[in-house]
Amino acid sequence: MSDTTPGLVCSHHHLYSALARGMPAPPVVPKSFIDILEQIWWRLDVALDLEMIRWSAMLGAVEALESGTTAIVDHHESPGCIEGTLEVISEACSQVGVRSVCCYGVTDRHGPGGARRGLDENEAFLASGRPGMVGLHAAFTCSDETIEAAADLAKRRGVGVHVHVAEAEVDADAIDRLARFADESWLVVHGVHRRGTMPGALAHNPRSNMNNAVGYARPQTWPGKVVLGSDGIGADMLEEFRLAYARAREFDVTATPQQAWGWLEAGWDLVPEARSDRVRWSYASVDDPWCAAFTTGVRALDVWVDGEAVLQGGVPTRVDPDEVRARAAEQAQRLFARL
Repeated sequence: MSDTTPGLVCSHHHLYSALARGMPAPPVVPKSFIDILEQIWWRLDVALDLEMIRWSAMLGAVEALESGTTAIVDHHESPGCIEGTLEVISEACSQVGVRSVCCYGVTDRHGPGGARRGLDENEAFLASGRPGMVGLHAAFTCSDETIEAAADLAKRRGVGVHVHVAEAEVDADAIDRLARFADESWLVVHGVHRRGTMPGALAHNPRSNMNNAVGYARPQTWPGKVVLGSDGIGADMLEEFRLAYARAREFDVTATPQQAWGWLEAGWDLVPEARSDRVRWSYASVDDPWCAAFTTGVRALDVWVDGEAVLQGGVPTRVDPDEVRARAAEQAQRLFARL
């Protein structure tokens, strides 16, 4: 047992959602998953601009680092501001000292032109050589032509597709539409209401699934790799591990923390470099799943990425966290004024 682990990986994030905290109440109380999208997230994402995106990513990266998470697999959407967004997010994470794998979530919600711009943003970012994937929002907001175009782009660039799949009943036929294009490089997010399986790793987001009242994804029944994400609710992956275990235990009393810990460790398959990062924690048995599952309040004390100390005594070394939080709060108010 040890107080040190490799850097953790958040295998599905929406960094822009860092600005959503404290947003004004929606005009209508959401009563379904579609209501949540329409009344909250689709109002918010269309109002984003580059400065908001920059500081939300910076804040999300700071919070990740403070939680011992050194790599983020991000899925971004901002239909009113697409071009250049992935570079902004990547640069913000890099400035803090956090690794990122970025994509833009292509959708036909704003017509074929919007989908084309999303595909172009993915391609431009991948052409820069930075780590990335091709993003799709979800099958239910994409035409068959857009799905095929995204899959073709991913294949040409040698990367996977990062896509929400069957998060709710409205997308229950997603696997029927996606499976023929997929391979093991794909990142299949949520899968709560999936019918059948498809190639790819399943990104399990227990906290978000509970928050959106969509149900339990039964990740232990997925035939392939399972990883853990936050779906934009921070990047405290030790806490997501605890929730993943508790939810699994509720589903099956024979479930053990080792299983959920394995999902956490599988994130290193997505971002292998994070395995060489080092995190020193406030708990001497943090690497024992049975201990970590029942010990709350564990904090990252020091973090090294590529041998550089990017967190010392719980404080980021590359940026001033107080300034980042203040600038992000300013951008949040600008965002709220547009809603």
